[in-house]
Amino acid sequence: MPYDVARVRATYPALAEGFAHLDGAAGTQVAAPVIAAVAGTLGRAVSNRSAAFEPGRRSTEIVTAAREAVADLVGGVPGGVVFGPSATALTYVVARTLAQSWQPGDEVVVSRLDHDANVRPWVQAAEGAGATVRWAEFDPESGDLPAKQYADLVGPRTRVVAVTAASNVTGAMPRVREIADLAHAAGALVYVDGVHATAHVPTDVRELGADFYVTSAYKWSGPHLAAVVADPAVWEALRPEKLIPSSDAVPERFEFGTPSFELLAGVIAAVEHLAALPELSGSGPAGPGGDGAARPGDNGGGTAGVGAGRRARVVAGMTVAAAHETELLDRLLAGLAANPDVTVLPAPSARCPTVSFRLRGRSPAETARTLGDQGVCVFSGDYYAYEYFAAAGLRDSGGAVRASIYHYNTVEEVDRLLTALRTV
Repeated sequence: MPYDVARVRATYPALAEGFAHLDGAAGTQVAAPVIAAVAGTLGRAVSNRSAAFEPGRRSTEIVTAAREAVADLVGGVPGGVVFGPSATALTYVVARTLAQSWQPGDEVVVSRLDHDANVRPWVQAAEGAGATVRWAEFDPESGDLPAKQYADLVGPRTRVVAVTAASNVTGAMPRVREIADLAHAAGALVYVDGVHATAHVPTDVRELGADFYVTSAYKWSGPHLAAVVADPAVWEALRPEKLIPSSDAVPERFEFGTPSFELLAGVIAAVEHLAALPELSGSGPAGPGGDGAARPGDNGGGTAGVGAGRRARVVAGMTVAAAHETELLDRLLAGLAANPDVTVLPAPSARCPTVSFRLRGRSPAETARTLGDQGVCVFSGDYYAYEYFAAAGLRDSGGAVRASIYHYNTVEEVDRLLTALRTV
């Protein structure tokens, strides 16, 4: 059945304001079940975690259910899900913790395709330990990050390879598994930035070969909260700096302070919303719980047998979303190519639905403001992809303009952007 985008959009109250939100790479609008879950948690008795009374037990259940939800989203293990305020903050925690064992002469490998959140924490941790930083370069012609270069970058002293699952500039999706295999053959760990990719494609951390995988809920219809996922055994081997009385258990010992229970409830609802997309869009049944409502403790059936139900629904939901987004991406790319005043930054065919471009005679900031005046929301600048724009020689002239498609976008919104560009 065709994808009914109108039914999907009806679950996003903010879309009623009429803006064309082609800015999902910077953060999506929030689905109604997420709003209800956050508000509902704040409106009932929820205390800090305690087994002594019901409001304390409720918060414990929310945390547990949120770990299960994120594990279902990315194919991980609930006991290996660590929450934090942002992907940047979590990556700093992991980098600083791993660097405790680094020695001068050890090496870390980062890429110039990545968001700085998956570059600077590793560079700074390496500097503090006296380790060497090695750089993977993207191909300026194809926009790809060639995996074969890692055979020369990775060696017996490599401790970590940090790489993105999808560029937040061009949408380019490196061959992460090939890179991970090279890293693992040398005994190195692999830290994958999945912040941009998770919103657009079905994710399986084991298939990727990721030892750590970080994602942010506000990129996939949820609240401003992030998670990094690893095998519990990987976490067990690490000892972060922490308060003495705080829990020493995994994964709690990597989470600092009291969790935001209301935002964790929103995370659960966001994953359920993604799992419901086939039903919401009229593209197929979503199975039990397919209305997108948050159900703390319900992960479609639980641990190895329990989580399988929702995991399958999430994969189905993301598959449906990806097909819709690909159709819109093709239309956007064709329209941009037909405009002689537009230059699109190169990206390989394996990509997420994100495009960066420049308009002749206008700075990126001017282009974004002009489009914004017409209700078309796009970003300009370097989007924190500092190394990419420095290598491309575009930072000093303002970076680029970015349009990013999400599963609630429409053909009309893509055409609205293309028409606006022709009239600028």
